[in-house]
Amino acid sequence: MKQNMGKTDRALRFIVAIVIGILYMNHTISGMLAGILGLLAVVFVLTGFVKFCPLYLPFNIDTREDKK
Repeated sequence: MKQNMGKTDRALRFIVAIVIGILYMNHTISGMLAGILGLLAVVFVLTGFVKFCPLYLPFNIDTREDKK
């Protein structure tokens, strides 16, 4: 897997995942919406840690600052 995510992209994914977690803990979201957003938050955290997003491949997107 070639890395295709930059620092800003990763930071935004972590922030969105944290916001989803806070909304869930405050019972602002619940039910199916909470499940779907929770799954999205997990995907965001995992892709942020591995610095690779498989959805970027078909569109040839690379958000890294240093494209070696």
